Amino acid sequence: MNLPKLRIGFLEVEVPIVQGGMGVGISWENLAGSVAAQGAIGVVSAVGTGYRYPDLVKRDKYGRPIGSLNAHSPEALKKMIREAKEISKGRGAIGVNILCAITDYERVARDAAEAGADLIISGAGLPLKLPQSVEGYDIALVPIVSSARALNLICRTWKRKYNRLPDAVVLEGPKSGGHQGFKYEDCFKPQYQLENLLPEVLKEAKRWGNIPVIVAGGIWSYSDILWYLEKGASGVQMATRFVATHECDAPLIYKEVILEAEKEDIILLKSPVGYPLRVIRTPFVERLLAGVNGWMGCVSNCITPCNKGEEAKKVGFCIADRLGAAWLGNYEEGIFISGANGYKLKKQGIIYVKELIDMLTGKIPDPTLEDTGRKITVS
Repeated sequence: MNLPKLRIGFLEVEVPIVQGGMGVGISWENLAGSVAAQGAIGVVSAVGTGYRYPDLVKRDKYGRPIGSLNAHSPEALKKMIREAKEISKGRGAIGVNILCAITDYERVARDAAEAGADLIISGAGLPLKLPQSVEGYDIALVPIVSSARALNLICRTWKRKYNRLPDAVVLEGPKSGGHQGFKYEDCFKPQYQLENLLPEVLKEAKRWGNIPVIVAGGIWSYSDILWYLEKGASGVQMATRFVATHECDAPLIYKEVILEAEKEDIILLKSPVGYPLRVIRTPFVERLLAGVNGWMGCVSNCITPCNKGEEAKKVGFCIADRLGAAWLGNYEEGIFISGANGYKLKKQGIIYVKELIDMLTGKIPDPTLEDTGRKITVS
């Protein structure tokens, strides 16, 4: 079965797959450009871009960018977007994922628009002011939500204040990597699982003019994609599967950590952002769970909910520091993120993006497949 094209506002791509944004340094120009070159949507993460080009920013002795302007560097982000577009050779689309929680959110959104990104995907909070930040630019806007209520609030606010609506919406369930839009205990309840959230969000999206709904969080295979498309989704967003590709911007140690992870190694932590954070058990995480506080002081002032390090001090780590350490290849001190299904990657190993897209579109066998029990009608 050929998958349908994905339309988001003025954009149309051949493959209805969005590669999820992964920071720090997991999805930057190489991965995003390579995914787009296969006709899908490649996404550059706007988090911690200062780590990518050290010569462009001011850093401390540990390599940490100093201040939010260096942590979320406009020069670095713009360079990544331009290079991703070159790699894509005009196919697919290049998006930017921007966490609502980052410091200088409005400035970073405008940086992305100025650089020519095709779309902005934004979550970890409600992007209620996003249209204002990119006024005057022809760019698609895609908020991430975890409920129909959140979508309703965004639509009402955008329509009233800016006379526009989202070009699409990402509904993210609680099996994704990184930050979750749910309380810890809710991540495990049936009513908050992606398949059970989808009907109400589709209904809400239809009320506002059939906004395309893209599902995320635990989507793994071609059969998953078919199942959700049959249920009414317009596309899927996937992140963890793209880590185990040669083109992924992550260092080799990051890919090896995921490939070696067992199911029980992938856990939820309390994050300075205030949301549960899904990570892999590694030496730093083990020390954190044992009660060791690994906070090293606030240098980057990267996210507003952290209150310049106060929340990081409480939970025992700075998310930017630890993701930055992982990007720099420091296994002992880094935090390594994975979706709930990341342990399945050991059956696959590191492959090329083209091979992965071929698996996800049903063209070649997928060695990671397990029987989900879902019944799919192929027409």
